[in-house]
Amino acid sequence: MNLQIIKSDEILNKIIANFDEEIYLVGGSVRDLFFEKISHDRDLIVINSDARDFSLKVAEIFDGSFVPLDEENKIYRVVMPDKINYLDITNPIENDLSKDLQRRDLTINAIALNLRTLEIIDPTGGIHDLENKIIRQISEKNFLEDSLRLLRVYRFLAKTGFELDVETLKSVEKHIDLISKPAIERIVYEIMHLFDAPYSDKALLMMNEVGLLEKLFSFVVELKKVPPNTHHHLPLLNHCIETVRNIQNLYENSDTEVREHLDKIDFGGYRRLAHLKLAGFMHDIGKFSTWTIEQDTGRHRFIKHDDVGAKMSVPILKKMSFSNKQVEYISKMIKNHIYPSSVVSAPDLNEKIMMRYIRKMDMDSIDAIVLAKADRLSALGPAITQELVENNISMLGKLMQFYLDVRDTLEPLPKLLDGGEIMNILNIMPSPKLGEIINALHEAQINGDVLTKEHAVDFVINYK
Repeated sequence: MNLQIIKSDEILNKIIANFDEEIYLVGGSVRDLFFEKISHDRDLIVINSDARDFSLKVAEIFDGSFVPLDEENKIYRVVMPDKINYLDITNPIENDLSKDLQRRDLTINAIALNLRTLEIIDPTGGIHDLENKIIRQISEKNFLEDSLRLLRVYRFLAKTGFELDVETLKSVEKHIDLISKPAIERIVYEIMHLFDAPYSDKALLMMNEVGLLEKLFSFVVELKKVPPNTHHHLPLLNHCIETVRNIQNLYENSDTEVREHLDKIDFGGYRRLAHLKLAGFMHDIGKFSTWTIEQDTGRHRFIKHDDVGAKMSVPILKKMSFSNKQVEYISKMIKNHIYPSSVVSAPDLNEKIMMRYIRKMDMDSIDAIVLAKADRLSALGPAITQELVENNISMLGKLMQFYLDVRDTLEPLPKLLDGGEIMNILNIMPSPKLGEIINALHEAQINGDVLTKEHAVDFVINYK
C-alpha cells in the first residue's frame, strides 16, 4: 500500500493541520491506495466529534459546499470548489470504529487508515484479500441487513477482476431473491458502476451463473433461448456479454481522441463508456422476437431486430428510472448498431457517404463505430471468415478517422423551413403527414440533396 499518496494529499493534510480529532480514511479510498490510485471521493470517519459539526467546519475551511446525505445516520458530504473532489464524512456506528468496519459489505471495503499516525485498522482481513485478489463477504448477516450488497459483490468484481470467495458465492445464491428489495435507483447506481468498470464482462458471466442477471434484466431469459448459428459462434446471451468485453478492449486500445470522447460524462452522471457497454449488452434484445429459421437453408434470420430492440429498450430503461437522455442514447445505439458496418460496405465508399453517416449520428459517431466493431469481433461463426472480419474492422477504422479529421470543421445543419412555414406552403394543418415531410426534409439535408431554402421549398412542394 502506497502511503506516500496520503502524505502528498493536500486536502487530507489541510484537514489534519486544522483539526485535533481522531480521523480515519476508510472504505474505497483506502482500497484505492493499494492500487496506487488517487481518490477524488474520500470517505472519512471522525471519532468523538459530531460528524455534522465537523463537516460544516471542513466546508468553511475549504470554501466548499455542505450537503447532508443522510441526517438519520449522520452522513454528510463536502464538495470542494473544483467540483471534482469531495469528502463523505460520518461517525462510526456506536462510536466504535472496529464495529463499524465489521458491519460493512466486503473485507476489501472494511479497512481504515489513521490519517495522523498512518496506522492501518483491518479487523476483517481486507489487506490479505487485496493481496490475494479475493472478493470476500464480512458476514452473511450483513447481506441480510442490506440486500443491495448482493449486487455490490459483482460491482467490485467488475472493478478489480478478483476471484469470488466460495462462501460469499454461497451467500449470494442463498439470498438471490432479496435483490428485488432495494430501491431501483440504488440498483441502477450499482449497475452503472459495474458497466463503468474494466471487468464488466467477467462480472456479468458470474452473475448469470447464479441467476442474478435475469433477476435484474428480464430480457435475459429470452436471450438465453437463442443458440449459436452460422454467423455467431456463441449463444446470444454470451455474444452480448462478449460485445461488452470487446467494447472495453477497443476503448483501452484506442487513440487518445476516442478514449477522451468515451470518458466524457455528458448525461446520467456516468461516462459514455458505461452507457455504451450497457447498450452493447442490450444491442440484440430484439432478436428473440424477430427470430426465424429458413427452411431451405437453415439460416437464422433476425430481420429488423435493431429497430425492434431499440423500441423494446425504452420501457425497460424507463422502468429502471434511467433519465430521458440516457434512454435516448442507449436506444439510439441499439437502433444503429448495424448502421456503421452498412455504411462501410457500400461498393464505392466515398466522402459523401461517410459525411451522411456523420450528419446522422453527430456526437454519437464514435460510439456507434466502437459498438459496430465490438459486435463484429463478437460474432465469429463458421460462415464468417477472418478476411471478412479484418476488412470490416479496417473500413470502420477508416470511417472513424474520417470523422476525427472533419469533426472540428462541421457546423450544424441550418433549419431551412419550420413546421409553420411548411403548413403555409402546402396549406395543411398539423398532422402525421407534416411530421413525415419534416423528417424527409431533414434526411434530404443530411444527404446533401437540399442545400438552400429555395431547394427546401421545391422539395416540400414536390414531396409525395
